Amino acid sequence: MPSGMRRLSTWRRWSLWMLLGVLVVALLATLVWLAARYEASVAQGNVERDAADALSDIRSALTRNVQELQALHAAHHREGGTWHVAADQLLRAHREWVRLEWRGPALELRAEADSPYRPPVFTRMGRGHAQPELQQACNAAARTSSHAYARSYFVPQADGLGLELMELCLPQVEVGRLTGFIVATYSLTDLLATHIGPQMGRSQEISFTEADGTRLAMHGLARRGQRVFTAQQLLDLPGATMVLRMDSWRRPEPDLFPNFMTALVTVMSIALVTVLFMLGHDTRRRLRVEEDLADALAFRKAMEDSLVTGLRARDLQGRTTYVNPAFCQMVGFGPEELLFSGPPAPYWPPEMADDYRKRQEVRLAGGNSPPREGFESVFMRKDGTRFPVLIIEAPLINAQGLQTGWMSAVLDISEQRRVEELSRASQERLQATARLATVGEMASLLSHELNQPLAAIASYANGSMNLLRDAPAPAPDLRVAMTRIAEQAERAGRVIKSVHDFVRRRDQAREAVHPKALVEAVLPLVNLQARKLGVRVELRIPEGLPRVLCDRTMVEQVLLNLARNAMQAMDEARVAQPALLLQARAVPAPEGAKRWLEFSVADRGPGIPEEVQKQLFTPFYTTKAEGMGLGLSLCRTVVEQHGGQLLYEANVPQGTIFRFTLPAQSAESA
Repeated sequence: MPSGMRRLSTWRRWSLWMLLGVLVVALLATLVWLAARYEASVAQGNVERDAADALSDIRSALTRNVQELQALHAAHHREGGTWHVAADQLLRAHREWVRLEWRGPALELRAEADSPYRPPVFTRMGRGHAQPELQQACNAAARTSSHAYARSYFVPQADGLGLELMELCLPQVEVGRLTGFIVATYSLTDLLATHIGPQMGRSQEISFTEADGTRLAMHGLARRGQRVFTAQQLLDLPGATMVLRMDSWRRPEPDLFPNFMTALVTVMSIALVTVLFMLGHDTRRRLRVEEDLADALAFRKAMEDSLVTGLRARDLQGRTTYVNPAFCQMVGFGPEELLFSGPPAPYWPPEMADDYRKRQEVRLAGGNSPPREGFESVFMRKDGTRFPVLIIEAPLINAQGLQTGWMSAVLDISEQRRVEELSRASQERLQATARLATVGEMASLLSHELNQPLAAIASYANGSMNLLRDAPAPAPDLRVAMTRIAEQAERAGRVIKSVHDFVRRRDQAREAVHPKALVEAVLPLVNLQARKLGVRVELRIPEGLPRVLCDRTMVEQVLLNLARNAMQAMDEARVAQPALLLQARAVPAPEGAKRWLEFSVADRGPGIPEEVQKQLFTPFYTTKAEGMGLGLSLCRTVVEQHGGQLLYEANVPQGTIFRFTLPAQSAESA
């Protein structure tokens, strides 16, 4: 499909999916909006109904109160003592009244009674500030011969709060003549609390307000900051007008699903969107998997065609089901000649066909598993030539985990065989060359190691000749000189034997030697050179050190080489006060661990330059004109053969310290 048509098809498919999604989202949003509107209208209607019921209850209560006040006047005929008793009974029955007064025609006070439920409300401010409203209400009541209400007013209290009060004036008329007034003082807050149901007060806020919205009294609690439904009802009283306001937070937010049908449609819409989304996701995943599979097949085909390793697949009946181009090129047969052909295969040599058939039958029957490293065999090309191959086989497992055959990787190893023959011949030549090099190495080591004892022999011989020249020579001195010559000659023999064993890589004989004996063995040669160069030699070998398990001759040679190198370095640098320190100490080790001894040779020379440190132990590398460059290399080899280490570090304030470790004899062996 052309790329332009593919892009157009993709755009159309995505457009349909987007349109479907927009429609479903719009449907859900419309349902939710309608549900919210419906629930809001229901909630508002409930609030308005509750406000109307509350207003009706208040009107009925006020009417009953007027009737009870009229009965108070008719029953007691204005007698003072009896009036107080009846007034107290009314005040106990009506919490909304805070005070009852009996006044004359000129509003003079004849008797009063205060509510037993609170302190007298006019104790602090007096009654005078409310006199104008009371007089206005009583004048209106006298004109109409009916009860009248005064406008509400606020009276502060001693506790820091206050009350919103309203006066009711009821005229007393006998035989057409005004004889006085009954005045009842209402607390608007108690009026709401008394005549509004407790359930309504717990879920709503009810208040008296003026026409401009000024709040006069309130009952109930409201949740601030949430959605509130409000209803207002006008309380029109004779002489006074107030507004009854009701704020409902019983259901601050409308229900998302006001009925079952809306919930069902919403759930079905969400389920439809979910199914469509899952189908779209599954379709995209299938397309992606198909594309990945096509890419994987193309990649595998390209990889198989580029391999130089032959691949062959066989089913459980031994028929060839797959060969790659490398295998066809290897055997010279085409795929059509190899596929679905049973044994014997055309690339089997005729003389080996029976053996191959038996091996294949055992393999296909599961009698044995092929080795992981593969096995060697011989194949035959189409022209009849034989060539060796390496076959690596593995079970062929399908997607259900069942074996359907065998997969073989075939390598042509004829070139490898030719290279191995050439390598074998080259190896023989290298071994011959190595033996010649070993002979040269032995000669170099012998010449290097024998220099020291031979030089000592020559020195002692010259000393003996000097003693003989002055005849008669002292016998003890000659005996010492001859003894030293014999010791160094014996040492030269031991050096030759040790170097010979070292070159042949034989295990040297180890013996337990005291550290002091090792140092004292080389001390005469060290002192001989030290006197010649003017070097002060110092020994630090504490008593009680364990013995060392070592090849005595080779370790003595290591100590001697390190000491001679140190003295020569100080002599070449012309150190003002040359000194050499030979030290031995036990290396701290945990209890039960292998014990070690450390030997150190310290000088006050110029130190080792940085460029020399990199090649310090390299064989045949030397900074001396007459040196051979084998001393330090031999020393490190000897120490490592004993399992130790040869290290060096700077000496403070100047010079170099060479340290090496040797295994110590265990306490049980000692």
